[in-house]
Amino acid sequence: MLTLLKAGRVYDPVQGIDGEVRDIWFRDGRIVAEPGSGTVADETVDVSGSIVMAGGIDLHSHVGGGKVNIARTLLPPALRAEVEERLRGPVPTAWETGYEYARMGYTACFEPALLPVNARLAHQEMADIPMMDKGGYAMLGNDDYLLGLLAAGTDQARVNDYVAWMLRATRCLAIKVVNPGGISAFKFNQRRMDVDESHPHYGVTPRQILVALSRAVHELGVPKPLHVHASNLGVPGNMNTTLETMAAVEGLPVHITHIQFHSYGTEGDRGFSSGAAPIAEFVNANSNVSVDVGQVMFGQTCTISADTMMQYLGHPYGSPKRWLCADLECEAGCGVVPFKYRDQSFVNALQWSVGLELFLGVNDPWRIVLTTDHPNGASFTSYPHLIRLLMDRSFRNERLDTLHPEARAASHLASMNREYSLYEIAIVTRAGPARLLGLEDRGNLAPGAAADIAVYTPREDWELTFRDATLMFKDGRLVVRDGQVVDLTWGSTHWRQTDYDAGIERLLDDHFQRHYSMNVANYPVRDEDIEGDGRGRLVAHACRRQN
Repeated sequence: MLTLLKAGRVYDPVQGIDGEVRDIWFRDGRIVAEPGSGTVADETVDVSGSIVMAGGIDLHSHVGGGKVNIARTLLPPALRAEVEERLRGPVPTAWETGYEYARMGYTACFEPALLPVNARLAHQEMADIPMMDKGGYAMLGNDDYLLGLLAAGTDQARVNDYVAWMLRATRCLAIKVVNPGGISAFKFNQRRMDVDESHPHYGVTPRQILVALSRAVHELGVPKPLHVHASNLGVPGNMNTTLETMAAVEGLPVHITHIQFHSYGTEGDRGFSSGAAPIAEFVNANSNVSVDVGQVMFGQTCTISADTMMQYLGHPYGSPKRWLCADLECEAGCGVVPFKYRDQSFVNALQWSVGLELFLGVNDPWRIVLTTDHPNGASFTSYPHLIRLLMDRSFRNERLDTLHPEARAASHLASMNREYSLYEIAIVTRAGPARLLGLEDRGNLAPGAAADIAVYTPREDWELTFRDATLMFKDGRLVVRDGQVVDLTWGSTHWRQTDYDAGIERLLDDHFQRHYSMNVANYPVRDEDIEGDGRGRLVAHACRRQN
C-alpha cells in the first residue's frame, strides 16, 4: 500500500531538511521517492502544521539482561508508585518499555552493557520489547581471556580475532568497555583504578585496554566507536581521568558514555564542582570523540551497572537501603543500587547542572547524544522534559532557581544562553545516534530508509509536544495515535558481522575447558534464539576492515 504523509514540517538533518513543508511517501515498510504527477496514494494522511521526524533512537538504555531484572525486584511497589502514573516503575518491564518508547515517537533502543556470557538471556528479554528495533554492545575489557592476552603481549591481530569472534558469538552491534580493568581489579580488593594504574594481578593498565580495544574496533571496521564507561565514575576530580581517557586512544574514534558522571572537579568548600567546561572544550577540539550525556533528573530510580567497583563504593547512599553486587564467569560484574535524586541535595543538583552544561557546551550536535543512561540518571520517560530544558532557556533557569542554593551558585548554567532548535533535537535523538551506530537506513527520511516516522503536534510547551506522538509509524505500520498504542508490531535485532581467524576458536576451547562452567560450543547465541518465536528478525550488518 502506498501511503502519503502530506504537507508536514520535516526535520531530517541527514538530508539537511530544516522545517521545510514536504510530503513523505512510503510503501512496504520503506520510504520511497515522490512519485510522478498523477500518482494517487492508497492512503493520504494530512499532517499539515505538524512536526515530522524519523523515529527516535536511544543509543544507550539498559533494557535487557539480568541486572535489569534484579533492579525490578529491588524496588517495592510503594516506590514504584512515586514515578509518573502511566509508568509502572523506574525500570519498566520489557513490554512496558516498548509501549513507553513508542508513545514518545521512538523506534529503537540499544542495550549498552551486554555481558557475553549472558547474551542469550539479554536477547530473549529484548525480544519481548514491542515496536522497537534493538541491539547490544558486548562488554570486554575485564574478561580474563582478554586481560591474559594483553598481559602476555599478544599481537593486535589476535586481539582483533577475539573481538570479532565475540561480536558474532553475542550477535552484538558494538563493543563496550566498563571501567577498563577495574571490575576485575575489584576482585583483588582494589577500590580505585586510574588510567595508568596497573592491574594487581595481570599488570596491564586501563590505557593498554583502551588502546587494544579501540584499535580492534577500528581495524575490524565496526562503525560504532568503542563505547567507553571510563574509570572513577562519580568520583570528585574524575574529570582528569576522563580527559586522559579521551586522549589515551591516540586519535582513534571513541565514544564516552554517560559523560555527566565523569565530569566532576574538586573545587569549592565541599570538594565537588563542575568539570563540564574542560570536558566540552576537549570534545570540541577533538573530532574523533563523541559522547552521550547520561542526564540526571530528580526522583526515584535505580542505578544498574557492570562497574561493581564503583557500585560498591556508592552502596551506602542507596535509597532504599538495599543493594547487590555479583561477578559472572570472570567476565565482568553486576551492581544494582536503588537511588533517589533530590533537588535540594547539593551533589544531585550540581549533577543535574553538569549534564545540561555539557549539552550546551559541546558545539557539534552530531557528536553528543541525548540520554539519561536509563535508569541510572533517570527513566527514559523523562526525555520530553529534558528536551524542554534544552529548548527553553527561561524554563531551564526557572528550574535552576528552585535547586539547592549552593549548587545553583556553583553552576555556570544560568549564563549559558543557547537553546536547542528542532533541527538539533532531531540530530541528538535520531540522526546522530544512527550515524554513530552505522545504521544508514535509520534516523532519516530519505528514499530507501525504513518508514520509522514520528509526527508531533507543536505546542508552546515542548515537553507536551514530545511526550505523546500524534502519529508513529514503525516500518510503515501505524502503531501510535495521539499518544496511545493502537497496533502491535515487532522490530529487528541489529548486529555486526566480521570475519576472524578460526584458530581463535581452538584457543578459546582450551580456555573454556579450564575456566568456564560451560562448553565453548554452548556459548554463542544462535539465530533461532532470537528469531525462533517468529516475532523478531536478525539484521546482520557487514564490516569493512581497515587496511
